[in-house]
Amino acid sequence: MEAVLKKELGTSMLKSSGHSGGGCISEGQSYDTDHGRVFVKINYKSQAKRMFDGEQASLEAILMTDTVKVPKPVKVIELDTGGSAFVMEHVDMRSLSKHSNQLGKCLADLHLHNQRQRDSQNKDQQTVGKGAQVAVIEQFGFHVPTCCGYLPQENEWQSDWVTFYTRNKLQHQLNMVEESYGDREARELWSRLQLQIPKLFTDVEVFPALLHGDLWSGNVAECSDGPVVFDPASFYGHAEFDLGIAGLFGGFSDSFYSGYHEKIPRASCNEKRHKLYQLFHYLNHWNHFGGGYRGSSLRIMKDLVK
Repeated sequence: MEAVLKKELGTSMLKSSGHSGGGCISEGQSYDTDHGRVFVKINYKSQAKRMFDGEQASLEAILMTDTVKVPKPVKVIELDTGGSAFVMEHVDMRSLSKHSNQLGKCLADLHLHNQRQRDSQNKDQQTVGKGAQVAVIEQFGFHVPTCCGYLPQENEWQSDWVTFYTRNKLQHQLNMVEESYGDREARELWSRLQLQIPKLFTDVEVFPALLHGDLWSGNVAECSDGPVVFDPASFYGHAEFDLGIAGLFGGFSDSFYSGYHEKIPRASCNEKRHKLYQLFHYLNHWNHFGGGYRGSSLRIMKDLVK
């Protein structure tokens, strides 16, 4: 593998720096090269390239907003031994602590970026000699598949958020549950729940926001100059979606939420929408890790159809 990395990175030096990382999906290792230190994620599954291509596109999209720090992506490399490697900037990170409030503000800026682009474009169009400078995304989805864990997400564009979230997110996960488990109770609850979902968005205007997509506490950190996020599974959706998983496993302080809501006020009566967004992640964990997440998934579905 090192020979492949040297060739693809155009470096004569490739020396392990002693920094390693990773999770339940991929391995990670930092290397010193002729061009500086990089971090390399490695996964030997046949689907690894699709997973890393989606992560690279997500990092590039977030990087373009200049709102929250992410590791700069370098390239995805297919390995001769099977699988792929994803090379990115090495960032010296530590657990999120003193920059929690700033992360909340940065995340809000990320969520507001596309809307601000629209507002700026509308203003420019009213000014003689000025035209649109940056494309505004007006649909929900993403231009490539992205993965939560190793499972690809359905990111085909939809003009309506409720349609996108119901079909592309929840229905997609429940189709996998049905294929693997044939769970009758889940099937019956879903037939009732999907009729209730539009009611949760009455009088709610949702404009597409660029999302991290997998914003749990294990995917955020800080470095010397502020907060950093990584391992995204981005798409354009409802800003509240990112807060769903943020509240699922803990790890985010009151300071984070106060920073976020300084820029995006708390929506009224959003408790059920919050549960609806958490449902996706419980279903995703059920499909990744098995029936241990069945109870949590069904409990939320029951709460939502009451």
